[in-house]
Amino acid sequence: MNGPLAGAHFLFDRERVEKFSRTDPPFPPKRGIRRGVSPKMEQMIVFVCVRLKEIFDKQREYAWPRPEQCPRCGLSKLWGHGFVLAYFDDVAGGVYLRRYRCPECGCVVRLRPTGYFARIQASIGTIRASLGQRLRRGRWPDGSSGSRQRHWLKALIRNSVAFLGNAWKSRLLEAFDRLLRLGVVPVSRAIEPATGAVFEPPYRSVP
Repeated sequence: MNGPLAGAHFLFDRERVEKFSRTDPPFPPKRGIRRGVSPKMEQMIVFVCVRLKEIFDKQREYAWPRPEQCPRCGLSKLWGHGFVLAYFDDVAGGVYLRRYRCPECGCVVRLRPTGYFARIQASIGTIRASLGQRLRRGRWPDGSSGSRQRHWLKALIRNSVAFLGNAWKSRLLEAFDRLLRLGVVPVSRAIEPATGAVFEPPYRSVP
């Protein structure tokens, strides 16, 4: 562009870019999203009543339930957010678990079958049965990893003392059940309450 308008046009664009770059952030954040919080912190595990074998057979084609609203903020319906591969002792291979994301608060919700702790492949029933045999008979069940089972027992003792007191060291199976009722993973390495939520039917099926 030639003539007197050329400089004016350039000045207008430069001022607009500088004004835009000074905006922090350039676009206002969505309602409910907290600045300075890592997306990895905004995650939640939701335990649902589903059949693991059926999920394994159908994989991504399995019709996962969808919570009616975000379990964290309760302000919005959840959007599909892909799948994550997980492993369980009860099936011979990986299983794709459904994920959702809240458009309001940014929380990522991962569904997981009930009867399993987060990040532990063995079922709750298997863990308790193994600990029960060790505590009653003095030996672990055959065919299971001894190192993993010893870890369960050591973590159970530590969590029982931390949450219930020293008196429960002689009542570890009772302590296991008591910790479950308190929402604590009895065999977790971290001494902290379990993170997650359990949703009961009815569900709205995934379209």
